[in-house]
Amino acid sequence: MPEISRLVGPSSWIDMEFVERERTPEPAMKLGIQSHLAGLSLSNTVSLLENLGVERSRKAVHDWVQKADLQPTDGKSPNHVALDETVIRINSQQYWLYAACDPETNQLLHVRLFPTTTTSATQIFLAELRVKHSVESAVFLVDGAQHLHTALSRAGLRFHPERHGNRNSIERIFRDLERRTSSFSNCFSHVFPETAENWLQAFAAWINALN
Repeated sequence: MPEISRLVGPSSWIDMEFVERERTPEPAMKLGIQSHLAGLSLSNTVSLLENLGVERSRKAVHDWVQKADLQPTDGKSPNHVALDETVIRINSQQYWLYAACDPETNQLLHVRLFPTTTTSATQIFLAELRVKHSVESAVFLVDGAQHLHTALSRAGLRFHPERHGNRNSIERIFRDLERRTSSFSNCFSHVFPETAENWLQAFAAWINALN
């Protein structure tokens, strides 16, 4: 099991307003959330907490992450936006995780799951991104995927096809996601897509807290 010191980081980004009559001390809950997002399975997170004298179930830890409703912070004004997607498996079905990040800060701006990767899905993602952040004058860095180019053109947003350089930031984040979720092989089992998306958004908020 990883050392506790490697998992503990700043926790002020975790809003504990969701806590009502929770019997677990807030520091332990924050550690549980951070540890699970950092890559520990629910079982190993429970074991970590037990070593600190806090006995809770796997479901309790799962519920903390879900109820916290963690998301990347809104209101950014990036000069560039790296945009890409990767495959996530949920109950043996393929979904596509769309992600946008600021390559200058490595901050994730927005993440969403879609059952398909199309121009329409990309347009929905871009519309949500524009509500959250000021990206009208940003240059989007994308690969050669035609549906990304088409959606950006229809939205009137500038883009530049780039396979390396600043766009590498989003590739690094995707690799980190795959590494962090290696305990379940980048696959969510026995969950609804909304539950998986909630975890991925919480993961994005945790990544941002580390940068």
